[in-house]
Amino acid sequence: MSGGTPTVPHFPRPAPIDAYGQGGFRFAEMSHRGSLLCLPDGIWGWELTRAAEIDQAALARVFANADAIDTLIVGTGLDVWRPEPALREAFRAARIVIDPMQTGPAITTYNIMMGEGRRVAAALIAV
Repeated sequence: MSGGTPTVPHFPRPAPIDAYGQGGFRFAEMSHRGSLLCLPDGIWGWELTRAAEIDQAALARVFANADAIDTLIVGTGLDVWRPEPALREAFRAARIVIDPMQTGPAITTYNIMMGEGRRVAAALIAV
């Protein structure tokens, strides 16, 4: 994705992630190269490539959907990442639990929670 923030999702509603690797993801009989935001209003391309780039601005679309999200699963690629205190506080204020983990386990967790009908979103860095 180049040229800024997309205005239209790749897919107009949440969907489970079917596969990942080689720098992208498969979902809803589609594929996407690069990172993803899986939100209640759709699946969006996300320009981040490393966990160190995650900040409140990078997650603005998540905060815009806060009324529909209880848990944000953050797939950090292969890195271990801990949100800065200010970011944790922003999620606390938005009443969203943030749960960072590597991308593989994040996809599994997201798919399970989504299948249970929970109000979950995912920010997934491609590996």
